[in-house]
Amino acid sequence: MFRHQGKTRTLRHNLRIASLLSFVAGFVNVTGFLAVQKLTTNVTGHFAFFVDEVFKLNFWQGLVYFLYIFFFFSGSFISSFLIEVFSRKNDQYIYVVPASIECLILFVVGSWPQDLIITSPDIIAFSLLFAMGLQNSLVTTISSASVRTTHLTGLFTDLGIELSQLFFYKQKEQKLRLISSIKLRLTIICFFFIGGIAGGVLYSKAGLHSLIFASATLISGLIYDTLKFKLILLRRKIKNN
Repeated sequence: MFRHQGKTRTLRHNLRIASLLSFVAGFVNVTGFLAVQKLTTNVTGHFAFFVDEVFKLNFWQGLVYFLYIFFFFSGSFISSFLIEVFSRKNDQYIYVVPASIECLILFVVGSWPQDLIITSPDIIAFSLLFAMGLQNSLVTTISSASVRTTHLTGLFTDLGIELSQLFFYKQKEQKLRLISSIKLRLTIICFFFIGGIAGGVLYSKAGLHSLIFASATLISGLIYDTLKFKLILLRRKIKNN
């Protein structure tokens, strides 16, 4: 699900990566909000708060909201930059690096002592926004912009459009394409919701340490993808021999 690109990528690949990463995003969204009362998977709200604080001449608080936006942007930039760099060396593992960085960030933040959570809420928000920027850029690049997992506004917009189009597009090919797209968007929404519930439940038991579970989930997905890829190569080698 991480390796296929372009024409080799199928709906199944997109469904797999959408379910994994939207679950992680939903988990981080709820956990981050419960921990620091900040949105940690998208920047739409932060931009509105940034403008509001600037108009109130609260420039310091405005700077903080600007930094939220900047760290999400930085994560997206770094993810894309790393993909481009590694694609020129070995394109088999180009997506593993940004995904591994995201795992590391979630693990480190989830391992922080409770007193640092109280005294450094902005650092936590910066870290999680950077990680979600990494993820959003990663999955957007992999799926050729078919999948986005860190926020739902555009998803619900596209879902509404495509559901309405079902009443008008009657050709079999058009209808199948619409149904596939609707299935993908519903998968993202459902797993984002499931991840949010899991994040809320685990946060009530373990606090911010629950992010270690999100990190482990993503690592498991990377390991599964790597093992499956190696198994496919082994089968091809045996078949050719």
